[in-house]
Amino acid sequence: MAAPTTQRAHYLRWALILATFTVAWNVLEGVVAIGAAFASGSRALIGFGVDSFIESISAGVLIWRLRVEQRSPHRADVVERRALRYIGFAFFALAALVAVESLRSLIAAERPDVSVVGMVLTVVSLAVMPTLAFAKRRVGTRLGARSVNADAAQTMACVYLSAVVLLGLALNALLGWWWADPVAALVVVALLVHEGREALEAEHVDDCC
Repeated sequence: MAAPTTQRAHYLRWALILATFTVAWNVLEGVVAIGAAFASGSRALIGFGVDSFIESISAGVLIWRLRVEQRSPHRADVVERRALRYIGFAFFALAALVAVESLRSLIAAERPDVSVVGMVLTVVSLAVMPTLAFAKRRVGTRLGARSVNADAAQTMACVYLSAVVLLGLALNALLGWWWADPVAALVVVALLVHEGREALEAEHVDDCC
């Protein structure tokens, strides 16, 4: 249920703050992850870094949607649907990229080097992202905004990706299981596709209800 008008502006501001933080955090996270990926040859870290940039795009779409509502509340429903569509496509783009990079690594039998930076980065992400996702979900529920909840789901996808990538990096570092890195990335692809479908289906909920 959407918040009353007197409270909605407050929740819109909070949603904007969370989305802006998401963009800033993920740009930084993406730069560090891609740098660590090139240094170690880790495909999972490449996927993780690109995920950060795609999540920044998703959050940027959400910022646009929220600002439009702030300026023109009567356009909220229209931009809500567009935002859900764009966020859904962002999930699919990420899934395709991670799948291609991981399969390429498996076929070529590429053995990544140990990446301490990558492991530290994923641990930090596991500490930050769940709290951010929870805050987005709470604000999205108060606003009755499926686009905010979809963006929260993408943040949780980053949490799952962080956990899987960390596992792959650790197995490679401790046991020399080079294949754990790309396989770990592939595990997340199904989740990303599922979340993308959820976002696109939510776009059409009002059409059938």
